[in-house]
Amino acid sequence: MTQLPGLLDTEAIRKDFPILDRVLHDGKKLVYLDNAATSQTPRQVLDVLNEYYEQHNANVHRGVHVLAEEATELYEGARDKVAAFVNAPSRDEVIFTKNASESLNLVANMLGWADEPYRVDADTEIVITEMEHHSNIVPWQLLAQRTGAKLKWFGLTDDGRLDLSRIDEVITPKTKIVSFVLVSNILGTYNPVEAIVRRAQEVGALVCVDASQAAPHMALDVQALQADFVAFTGHKMCGPTGIGVLWGRQELLEDLPPFLGGGEMIETVSMSSSTYAPAPHKFEAGTPPIAQAVGLGAAVDYLSSIGMDRIAAHEHALTEYAIRRLADVPGVRIIGPTTAEDRGAAISFTLGDIHPHDVGQVLDEQGIAVRVGHHCARPVCLRYGIPATTRASFYLYSTPAEVDALVDGLEHVRNFFG
Repeated sequence: MTQLPGLLDTEAIRKDFPILDRVLHDGKKLVYLDNAATSQTPRQVLDVLNEYYEQHNANVHRGVHVLAEEATELYEGARDKVAAFVNAPSRDEVIFTKNASESLNLVANMLGWADEPYRVDADTEIVITEMEHHSNIVPWQLLAQRTGAKLKWFGLTDDGRLDLSRIDEVITPKTKIVSFVLVSNILGTYNPVEAIVRRAQEVGALVCVDASQAAPHMALDVQALQADFVAFTGHKMCGPTGIGVLWGRQELLEDLPPFLGGGEMIETVSMSSSTYAPAPHKFEAGTPPIAQAVGLGAAVDYLSSIGMDRIAAHEHALTEYAIRRLADVPGVRIIGPTTAEDRGAAISFTLGDIHPHDVGQVLDEQGIAVRVGHHCARPVCLRYGIPATTRASFYLYSTPAEVDALVDGLEHVRNFFG
């Protein structure tokens, strides 16, 4: 068995994830390498979810009976855990949504409806990047269409980095918001937060960071980022689906208007007007994803017990090994940074002229789960002149043996297609 420095005790960790013991086609054991799409869920989270539904299930905030009070305590306790996990100055800055896409849409709509100085209108500009997930492109396109604002973006270099050579021309005094991904889901690139934030602050623009591929894999400190909003999602970090997070600076959340109206987000309601509750409840209309938030809290506990720095070191060692092994496969072209420095644990590649969908199908027949397609980042594929990629993405339970299985699987793909 290959030994690498910095690896976690994956043999012990994998015992927490029942699904990793699955046996698939023709006795092939599951090799799960699609963690950038969705991570697996440990028993510790599954047990908390089961206990919630078996013992505490009720609506939150509104009831005075025992179950309602228990559910409220668990739900708000999860908010405390998430706030501590990202080093938020206040628990009231943590808003629960159903996913990161909703979090980003929330920011875009708030700015479209806001008063000055935050309002996005025809005299202002929105800045994104060419490597964004569609969830951080489409909301801003919609906002630009509705308001007449100009949408601008940073392009990509040939090696998968942001081209910041014209940063002063892209981010100008007209810029109201700069929204960018911290770690690319397709390229794996870590982006230079400090340079972008510094320029945005120079011109008085707000900054929104999509941390969906960062929060599961590294210590995330929203204060150190110096952003105004940070979005991420639970299902990529050992939590359930249906739960996302938007962190925002308290003074902004107090000033900006709500996105959704309904129960719980109000202070008073009459037939002629309404006033709103303070954040975070102002942005959590209706019955929230209660069980999912409780599950996310359990996932935060699980990840924290292992240590985010240790998880990051494990993935770095594994990514370095994977890049080295993939270089030995004839025809493999990595799309994005080709070293493990300043990149995450998602590696996208092409294999000669074989279509990624064919690659994925043959790998699946060997029990190897990867992602194929444009990964909701089609502009990246257009930039590099490819229809799609195959993506292998690793997590805290991934092993060198699984990297070896991927490499062997790609050799099988090459032989299958001649």
